[in-house]
Amino acid sequence: MNAQEHVDRYRDLQRYVGWTDEDASRIASVGAALEPVLPVLVDDFYDEIARHPEAQQVITGGAAQVARLKTTLVGWLRGLLSGRYDADYVERRWRVGFRHVEIGLNQVYTNAALSRLRRRLGSALAEILNRNPDRLIAIRQSLDTLIDLDLAIIEDAYQAEYTARQQRIERLAAIGQVAGGVAHELRNPLNVIKTSVYYLLNARHATPEKTADHLERIGRQVEVADDVISALSDFAKLPLADQRPVDLTRCIDDALKAETLPPNVTVSVSTPESLPTALVDGKQVRIALGNLIRNARDAMPDGGRLDIRATRADGYVEVAVSDSGVGIHPDNLRQIMEPFFSTKARGIGLGLALTRAILDKNKGSLRVSSELGRGSTFVVRLNAAPSAALTE
Repeated sequence: MNAQEHVDRYRDLQRYVGWTDEDASRIASVGAALEPVLPVLVDDFYDEIARHPEAQQVITGGAAQVARLKTTLVGWLRGLLSGRYDADYVERRWRVGFRHVEIGLNQVYTNAALSRLRRRLGSALAEILNRNPDRLIAIRQSLDTLIDLDLAIIEDAYQAEYTARQQRIERLAAIGQVAGGVAHELRNPLNVIKTSVYYLLNARHATPEKTADHLERIGRQVEVADDVISALSDFAKLPLADQRPVDLTRCIDDALKAETLPPNVTVSVSTPESLPTALVDGKQVRIALGNLIRNARDAMPDGGRLDIRATRADGYVEVAVSDSGVGIHPDNLRQIMEPFFSTKARGIGLGLALTRAILDKNKGSLRVSSELGRGSTFVVRLNAAPSAALTE
């Protein structure tokens, strides 16, 4: 909010609590009488802070900073008792809330601090007006309302700044996760390209067929890399996936072709002809399936069986990716899809997190079951397209 919006908010709060010009006049009428006790109140305020380590830790400048803060607090109290609650007054209160976020002071200490000042001001007023109890009651009521208004505007500023900072942190974290996802997804096709280029540069008696095969592999992996960049770019920018009816049999086949599986891994794919199309973003889902296929491969360092089975399930299409590998320890099952959690020595822990995020964007889900020494099964559930139309 800008300065005028701060003032508008404050005026609205004044109306809400029934603040009047008479309240302001009452408080201004005792400002001069309270002036001599303000330094005493401020000394008491900072003496009490020194007894609370969490509040004291934000004061890093020693005695010189405390002296400056005391002068500032005296000015703040004079403003409180001035009877003039204009735009400058409101802006100073807003700055208090912003500043507390900057220095890392928990808002609970502001609440407690104002409570302590309220009590000390009330005691001072009682001594000054001990012969006029009716006036004392009226002025204390106005002062309590004013302090409540100060607290409300400081709290509003604190929450606005805290929320804005958290959103900035979350945006940076999202950017970092997407950047990590790009690196993770591109590493595999780049490794395949690197291997083929090495062969083409160093093979002494490469046959035309072998050369053509490696050139085809390079071309295919360039397309995979391009799809990754396009899909992840869309994933980072858009709130919704570009969902269209997609043939999952073809999607599975494309995901398998993009991966390099060792000869000791046997692959079985089951996709019935009656399988309905899925309403998804095809590029994103290929990335998700590719992640699951690579995880299955990595879980079988000594070889094994990779089974991919697609089935229809009451308005959904499910794809189960199973391996006969090492399995996942029960303690890790809850964390396995969290960003940056990895059981691999060289893993960065974004593959499954990205897979789940992609499926969330496509209104799908991912569940896992695993048994140590026997393997794991990841089941992707996607919405079936409402008709037989096929666009991808």
